[in-house]
Amino acid sequence: MSQCNNGSYSIPSIEGAQSTVKDSEVVIDTRKSRFNLITCMLAMACASLLFACLIGSVPLSLLELKEATWNLINDQPRTLASSVLDLRLSRALSGFVTGATLALSGVLMQALLRNPLADPYVLGLSGGASVGALSTILFWGAGVMVDVAAFGGAISVACILFALAYRDLRGAGSSEGSAPLLLLTGVIVASGCGAIVTLLLSIAPDTSLRGMVFWMIGDLSNTQPRYVSWVILFCVGVWMMKNARAINIAAMHADNASTLGINIGRLRKTLFVCAALLTASAVSAAGSIGFVGLIIPHACRFALGPDHRLLIPVASIAGGSFLVFADALARTVMSPQQLPVGVITAMIGVPVFLVQLHQLRRSR
Repeated sequence: MSQCNNGSYSIPSIEGAQSTVKDSEVVIDTRKSRFNLITCMLAMACASLLFACLIGSVPLSLLELKEATWNLINDQPRTLASSVLDLRLSRALSGFVTGATLALSGVLMQALLRNPLADPYVLGLSGGASVGALSTILFWGAGVMVDVAAFGGAISVACILFALAYRDLRGAGSSEGSAPLLLLTGVIVASGCGAIVTLLLSIAPDTSLRGMVFWMIGDLSNTQPRYVSWVILFCVGVWMMKNARAINIAAMHADNASTLGINIGRLRKTLFVCAALLTASAVSAAGSIGFVGLIIPHACRFALGPDHRLLIPVASIAGGSFLVFADALARTVMSPQQLPVGVITAMIGVPVFLVQLHQLRRSR
């Protein structure tokens, strides 16, 4: 009850109280649904890792997997099963962090450019990584320097793009005009990197050519556990979740974002830097694996809507699980011969993306 000016008391309306209770119930139900969905996605991620550990040219049973896990945990003498599990689990974890990184980078790029065709490679960052990696393979051979050179090449291209498109990223002018200019700048830089890559492939000897082609297609066969990739994924993911509401407004109402208290220029620059770090991390680890950063954000957005508070964690987990499943197929389809995982992702991604476009066209 509340006291009126004349000294009498008024009773709050029952309808208002019921409305407040219903609103709170909706919020609780929404949070519960998000929690349940993310829990299911995490279960799917665990299932993908289990699937990758079980199948291969030397299949493992659940009992052998249990014994091998016990041996690894207790640092007991290695058996064949424990050695196979160690190799497969390391490769599966590398594939998961790479897929999650690519999917998260795709979400960032599509929010930054406001373009449904944007993916982690659209601005030419993979081209810079390819120049660095292929140059190292050609002149110095394979090794850890390939990963370092690929990361450095991607960051170098990102710095060039940042300098050329600083005015657009700053938020000057209309957002409808700045995003296409940034995209056009990235396409031109990517074309230049593509020309250098073609030159490197044309002068490469036969002994180096196969490794260079496999790296360009995307391959997880030589990946090693990389803690830096996990750190980058975690830090960028936490920042995106803290700024998910601002990303929602920037993606859908960029022209009016400043009136809502959002520094659109700073947000664009941060999105670009985070996307560049994610792309450089993924490409340096496994080469140019296509379609993960394009179809996974679209599929999650088509199924769950454009809210980045849900899209960010779901797309990351889905991207990691998808790449782990694809890599497991790449190891087993023509066993004992292994296919580049980029071939599998493309063969799955093309029909899935076409189906998504067809359903979107029907819904409209």
